[in-house]
Amino acid sequence: MKQALGFALLILSVGVGAAYADEIEAPSRIESVTVFPVGAEVTRVARVAVNKGEHTIVFRDLPAGAVEGSIRVEGNATGRLEIGSVDTRRLFVPRADAQASASERRRLENEIERLRDQRASYEAEAQSAETQKELIGNLAQLPTRPAPAAGNAAEENWQAVLALITSASADAQRVLQSAQIKIRDTDRRIEDIEKQLREIAPERTERTEARVFVVAHAPLDADITVRYQVAHASWTPLYDVRLATGSKTVAPTLDLTRRAAISQRSGEAWDNIELVLSTTRPTAGASAPELETMIVDFEPEMPPPPPLATTRRFSGERQAAPQAGGIVGQYEAQDMVAAAPAPEPVIVEERAAEVVQAPFHALFAVPGRTSIPDTGEMKRVQLGSDTLEPALTIRTVPKVDAKAYLYAKLTVPKGAPLLPGAAALFRDGTFVGSGHLPLLSPDEEHEMGFGIDDLVRVRHAVSEQKRGETGLISTSRTDSRHYLLSVKSMHERPISLAVFDQVPVSAHQDIKVELTGRTAPSRQDVDDKRGVLVWEGTLEPDQEQTVEFGYRVSWPSAKSVIYR
Repeated sequence: MKQALGFALLILSVGVGAAYADEIEAPSRIESVTVFPVGAEVTRVARVAVNKGEHTIVFRDLPAGAVEGSIRVEGNATGRLEIGSVDTRRLFVPRADAQASASERRRLENEIERLRDQRASYEAEAQSAETQKELIGNLAQLPTRPAPAAGNAAEENWQAVLALITSASADAQRVLQSAQIKIRDTDRRIEDIEKQLREIAPERTERTEARVFVVAHAPLDADITVRYQVAHASWTPLYDVRLATGSKTVAPTLDLTRRAAISQRSGEAWDNIELVLSTTRPTAGASAPELETMIVDFEPEMPPPPPLATTRRFSGERQAAPQAGGIVGQYEAQDMVAAAPAPEPVIVEERAAEVVQAPFHALFAVPGRTSIPDTGEMKRVQLGSDTLEPALTIRTVPKVDAKAYLYAKLTVPKGAPLLPGAAALFRDGTFVGSGHLPLLSPDEEHEMGFGIDDLVRVRHAVSEQKRGETGLISTSRTDSRHYLLSVKSMHERPISLAVFDQVPVSAHQDIKVELTGRTAPSRQDVDDKRGVLVWEGTLEPDQEQTVEFGYRVSWPSAKSVIYR
């Protein structure tokens, strides 16, 4: 029967001095990876046969980016196996395909050399054609030269000479053009091969070696598990939020699909692995920050500025030599008042803020096996989906935009919380924009906008606006404004309505603001924003609701006011 051995080992900075019988190479493979929002934990497995005695199991396939101090070794064996220590170091190891890479590198280098020789030959052809064109150009100047003396030479057949010049010039131009085309094509081929040469990986690569000292009490087989963390990996939550607005007989629904975008540059490819996504942040710290004593005291009095030194300069006076320990020359003591040095200024320090995330933990196991390359490219996986029953609301701000916007209020289902992430919003199958989901716990409510609702008509009008003065003895100025807002629904089902507007807020006790109008707001100072009002209700199909409101501002007539 197998005897399970679980070991949790601290990484030692120095090796154990005990002797060992031999070294056992342990090629391992990545079995699973747990990715955190920042970083990841990789699990490698290897099966080794161990004889009785002391041995060192060597793992040379850990990446160079394995976080020092995070390597842990555990496993199961068919007999009693004890682990004494685990030592790690960085080293360069030959690549498994180093011989093939070297052969390919030599082939590409030879091809580049051959192409450069060809290019030199084509350049010689082009130079020869250029020389021929120069000679032909010289021949073309013969008819312009003075004719020889009479009787000294036969008359030249210039027509034949010109035909020869034309033919030879065309041939030279064709040779030159052909050579230039060959040079251009050769340069492109050389550039392509040099690019391939740069892409060939080096013959050696940096890795982390783990040496595990073990003692076996009998020949046995062991399944060794090595866990370590890497820094250059992360995952980000993504969401698809699809709203179906429904109809007169069909209630609206909201499909919430959770996704994750994973990327990594850990130095090794994750091929055919079990992938788990965790919300834990190992790099965020495990303990809360501690506070130091904060003292309030009177501000120290600043020392008076040093008096200006007064000097009397007499004609013919010279600077005296500096005194012991002095820096600058001085005049005679009776002619100068020494100034005390100003205290060294103290730089004001600003205490940095620290952010502590609320403690929660969730794991998402991706079904099946997946592969993530070591290129930084995003790998998207689906984590799950939920169908919710949203509450639809019409929200409008007629003062700014006379349009109605459709909102859906969702309740987070039980289970894992929703992490902050980008959301793609769809309404009745049409993409309407992008949004963002904050951190939401189960059973928490959240509203999301789904764009303009064309089935709702909104109007905004100024029904009255006037300024004047009141009072006999102490006059004051007034500014009165009244508005009429109307909202009409053409939906087939009743829908909630929220109309937002505002009144000015006084910044001085002499400025008075009075809310007027027939329609009282449902709430004031919405979301702790002073002056923001909201009228809430329910719109029935084909129903139109109106809001009549306004405000009256008064202030002393001797002053003026501004709205900002």
